[in-house]
Amino acid sequence: MSDITIRDDRTGGRLEALAADGEVAGRIEYFVLEAPARALVPVHTIVEPAHEGKGIAGSLARELYVIAAREGISVAPLCPYVVKWAERHPDEAPAAAPELLRAAKDWLIAHPGRF
Repeated sequence: MSDITIRDDRTGGRLEALAADGEVAGRIEYFVLEAPARALVPVHTIVEPAHEGKGIAGSLARELYVIAAREGISVAPLCPYVVKWAERHPDEAPAAAPELLRAAKDWLIAHPGRF
């Protein structure tokens, strides 16, 4: 993983893992929930086939939680991969409040073309 750099493209709603040559090796697509509280909401985790099995998805999930902690906000995961990663790493991934998860699901329903 030393040849991977992680970049937060907040405007584009992507946390990207970049290979040494600048190629996007993987990404988490997410949005920022504003209410009932601010939270990062990961929706999809994608790793390009040539980069599978290198720990990229886990590194992206970990970094998403690091970013949220730095900003003093929660992560409300809807992405199945991030949900499972958080279950395996409860010390790094605090559980989201049920109302945040409900609000995140409602946001997705209200914005059907976004993801």
